[in-house]
Amino acid sequence: MSSPTPGRVDVAFPFRFDERGRTAAPADYDRHVRDLLEQLLFTAPGERVNRPDFGCGLNQLLFGPNSPELAATVEYTARAAVQRWLGDVLDLVELRATAVESVLTVEVRYVVRRTRQAAEARFAREVPR
Repeated sequence: MSSPTPGRVDVAFPFRFDERGRTAAPADYDRHVRDLLEQLLFTAPGERVNRPDFGCGLNQLLFGPNSPELAATVEYTARAAVQRWLGDVLDLVELRATAVESVLTVEVRYVVRRTRQAAEARFAREVPR
């Protein structure tokens, strides 16, 4: 698969090696974009040495009590991060965070720019009470 940006290599997430012992590539580009979205949401700013402001740190927010206010904060933070870091890769249609009992759910609807494929991703994490 050719990479859309010269010098950029699409790597499978989670990182692993293929049967030849090389860095595995994603099965297809649409899956790669979904993987990028997951990485962005759950990477904390400061976690990546060469990109210290990458990420939106949802895992850090999960240590607060689950509430509508937490869901609104997650929604705002995640939407800003997706638009900043993945705006050239996907068009964000909707990003919704909900807090129900001890589960925080983030649902994302988007269109992959390269393939024009509409997609949805759902991420759920249990929040400590």
